[in-house]
Amino acid sequence: MVGFLTAQLSVAGAPVLIREIVGNLFGLACAFLGMKRKVWAWPVGIIGNALLFTVFLGGVFHTPQNLDLYGQAGRQVMFIVVSLYGWFSWVKSRNQSGDEVAIEPRWATASERIGMITVAIFATVICANIFEMLGSWGPWADAWIFVGSMLATWGMARGWNEFWLIWIAVDAVGVPLLLKGGYYPSAALYLFYGCFVIWGFVSWVRLEHQSDNDQQKSSATDQVPALAAAER
Repeated sequence: MVGFLTAQLSVAGAPVLIREIVGNLFGLACAFLGMKRKVWAWPVGIIGNALLFTVFLGGVFHTPQNLDLYGQAGRQVMFIVVSLYGWFSWVKSRNQSGDEVAIEPRWATASERIGMITVAIFATVICANIFEMLGSWGPWADAWIFVGSMLATWGMARGWNEFWLIWIAVDAVGVPLLLKGGYYPSAALYLFYGCFVIWGFVSWVRLEHQSDNDQQKSSATDQVPALAAAER
């Protein structure tokens, strides 16, 4: 275990921790399983979060970068907490529906969207000031990544299509920040993840449309006997 935690690779002459690569691979697997609406997405993601927590507290765990990204580290803790809720919620939904998939995608309501935007603005400002006081590197970008990740994970747990769009906004800020800080595996994952979430977004929207069409057909089929009875 000690060997795994300290093992490194050299990428373009820069040292990279093996556990950063492994943690991000778990994150990618979580995203893929989430797109497939599989409950296993949550425990897989939690393992990756635990590994990345030690990576982003570089000053504490003495990583090659030796940088403390409190927002990045804090969001791993947030991920674990929200993932436990998502795990419970998806298991409950799957058991109630009796299907293999755990959730039915839908668009957030107007009030839910207003709530997300409000939280995004105020929480980013608050977190940025806190991270700046703590001495975090890149506090404003770090704050949005933290808050956006929280909203995206919550949206995934609720089955909102919008959570994919929030991830795109997080990636747009995260890639430059991580490249500048020397976290190359994480930056590469963010870049790939940006393309992946577009695919996931399209997949969920199609699933929602298909579900709506199936419900309309089912409703029309149910109405036929009723109309026939009325004509008699």
